[in-house]
Amino acid sequence: MRSWHFVLHTLTPFTPEQSDTIDGLDSFADGFLGPEEGPGYSKFVCYFPAESLQDAMSQALERVAEVPGVLIRSVELTPHSLNHNGMATPAVVPAPPPFEADPAA
Repeated sequence: MRSWHFVLHTLTPFTPEQSDTIDGLDSFADGFLGPEEGPGYSKFVCYFPAESLQDAMSQALERVAEVPGVLIRSVELTPHSLNHNGMATPAVVPAPPPFEADPAA
């Protein structure tokens, strides 16, 4: 069984109640799902043993569902994730920066 790495980005930052809930849940105590918070954001850094990346993501989402009101807006495979997961190849390139409209246009 492999260990998979990925990041789940939340739709909104954790509320104080959600942070307290996460701190009190046994399902977050094993280190597979690490919540992180910063100014204006929150996310879960995930390392899950599973047969496939899809299975690992399903396990993570089952645990996130235990925290009322937390919604996931995206799943990120960082450069570290691609290396850790054995998915880094010359055909995998970083995503381009977000498009910004020209203010002079």
